[in-house]
Amino acid sequence: MGRGSDGAALIPPDAANPSPGDRIRAGLRTEVVAQTLRWRLWAPVAFGGGAAIYFALKTEPPLWPLVLAAGLATAVWLGAKGRGAGRAVTLPLMLVACLALGLAVAKARTERVTAPIAPAMAEPTTVEGWVMDVDSPGDRGHRVVIAPVRVRGLEPEATPIRLRATVRGEPPRPGDAIRLFAIVNPPPPPASPGAYDFGRNAFFLGMGGTAFGLGPTREAVLPEPPWPIRLAMRVNSVRFALAERIVARLGERTGGIAAAMVTGHETWIARADLDAMRDSGLAHILSISGLHMAIVGGFVFFAVRLGVAAWPWLALRVSGKKVAAVAGLIAVWSYLVLSGAPAPAQRAAITASVAFVAMLLDRPAVTMHALAVAAMIVLALQPEAIVTPGFQMSFAATAALVALAEAWPPRASGMGVPWPIAAVQGAGHWLTIAVTASLVAGAATGPFAIQHFNRAAVYGLVANLATSPIADFVMMPALALGAVLEPLGLGGPFLWVAGKGVEAMLAIGHWTASLPGAVRTVASAPDYVLPIAFVGVLFLCLWKGRLRWLGLPFACAVLLWPRAETPTLWIGDAGTNAAWSEGDQAVVVRPGVREFAADLWSRRRGLELTPRPEDGWVCRRTSCVPETATAPVALWWGRTEPSAAQMADLCLSAEVVSVRAVVTGLPEACASRLVLDGVDYARGGAVELWRGDDGWRAVWAADVRGDRPWSRIGDPDGEG
Repeated sequence: MGRGSDGAALIPPDAANPSPGDRIRAGLRTEVVAQTLRWRLWAPVAFGGGAAIYFALKTEPPLWPLVLAAGLATAVWLGAKGRGAGRAVTLPLMLVACLALGLAVAKARTERVTAPIAPAMAEPTTVEGWVMDVDSPGDRGHRVVIAPVRVRGLEPEATPIRLRATVRGEPPRPGDAIRLFAIVNPPPPPASPGAYDFGRNAFFLGMGGTAFGLGPTREAVLPEPPWPIRLAMRVNSVRFALAERIVARLGERTGGIAAAMVTGHETWIARADLDAMRDSGLAHILSISGLHMAIVGGFVFFAVRLGVAAWPWLALRVSGKKVAAVAGLIAVWSYLVLSGAPAPAQRAAITASVAFVAMLLDRPAVTMHALAVAAMIVLALQPEAIVTPGFQMSFAATAALVALAEAWPPRASGMGVPWPIAAVQGAGHWLTIAVTASLVAGAATGPFAIQHFNRAAVYGLVANLATSPIADFVMMPALALGAVLEPLGLGGPFLWVAGKGVEAMLAIGHWTASLPGAVRTVASAPDYVLPIAFVGVLFLCLWKGRLRWLGLPFACAVLLWPRAETPTLWIGDAGTNAAWSEGDQAVVVRPGVREFAADLWSRRRGLELTPRPEDGWVCRRTSCVPETATAPVALWWGRTEPSAAQMADLCLSAEVVSVRAVVTGLPEACASRLVLDGVDYARGGAVELWRGDDGWRAVWAADVRGDRPWSRIGDPDGEG
């Protein structure tokens, strides 16, 4: 007869043959009792849910009602708890309080980081400022982050605090004072309705605009910047110099990958290598995040602990575990500074720090409660993380692995077993753990990878299993040692070892990516489906007992949910490019022109991007119209309004006419056509169109995005 933790019988003693109802009630009570110490794990979930609600709003709410609601909800919860109310009362109140706090903190964070956003300037202008850092290269060239001192045409109070600039030729170095003749714009809006909002991400990074250089950068004479800017430039200068030394040691191809993993600089990574890493499911190794922090922190922890244990005098006087935890903390935060402190690395550093602090407090380091504390800290500091793919995927994967560790049976002792058999058993045990962990982590991150990136790396498990020993035990430790010793000129041997690991990883990535069917494109589900999947994944991880499997169908929602009807046509912001759906393909009108946006849209809709056929089209310097091709759109991307005759030709060639300029009058030929012009694009950005029996239905990116502090739309030709 089972008993609960309070000693109460789960099934009455006189129930010799309990009924099915009694068994169900007893099972439910057992499940609920098992959650006694786990209810608090849902606090960061509710907090994140409140932040997510804030970012889903279409209009900006005022701060004071959110703060008032959060204060009242928290007071009611704490009051009920202080009066000794049962968990049936305090748990819902706690979740409501955390949700309200998430809303209020997200709004407060927006108020705190609000800074000027560059307008879409009609003419090129001169930008003078300090080069803060060298950014990842874009499709149009090298990019740098500038702290502007002056932007001609903007008042000081309207000047952004940071600009991401695309420059001609070799990029300037951190700390340089430069003058740039450029097109200035706000950060780019979503590539299509409901797509990832790059402008929102830039807003919370303090990036107030983009600049596209029209000529070479020149040296400028500027007043000395404030000390925070000087410090940041100094640190970034050291980072960039280290990256250059790594590339000089290992060569541009291998060294470029190694430099990206150490300093975050992706300047030297070839496009073919980057594509191969993505298609093989290994791209996460290039982005400094949880994996890198865990390897570096773990390597330093175990090395220091082993060193303390090997020195008997010291081992008898200090706790080797705590000394190693302090060393791990120092290593993690040093690596964070060296990497340039991107947002994913900051979140990973916080998570690793919580684990090391738990060791210092004699608490278990890898527990669901430690992860919940880390999640709450991250969301309190960066509530915008809840809508970023990196946060969603990293915490889902970590929660799944911790849940796996909780459920994994302890390994039986191998005492007395001959060493050859023990070695085989150990290898088999490691392989089982590695395969299971990769499967579990991949399953947990799958919904987010599909929804955000629309790529399924079919052989990602194979590639990660083959790469994991190299990355964990060779490449990352050698890179860590090489980076520390390279400024002294002693990093060569370690960097050589790391380079061999990088070469092996690239070989695995290219081989895996070249396999037939290595990548599948999967359309995104409706936006409301991802939160359902997120809750399902969390329920699987946080609930203790058999009922956790109730979360499985919800976790699979992104895979199972019916997709919306594919749009007939997509037109990018300002009407500079367009694509239409044809079977499982997205046929793009202007191949190679702002193809990143077209590719994002096509993948989001589960289509393969393909260039339009050369035959059947008449394309000139400012327009492209179908002559004999069965395409639904004619495109005019010139900045000046087409003449009446040109406008008539456009309308006679296609059902939808897109004109970048403002159209002041329409000829009779356009009477039955849908004409979109500069006024529409200035208000709505990109658009998706569906052909119906009663005409065309349009959904604009700006309508889905809403009117938020980061919602300014610019000219795509000026994006940096």
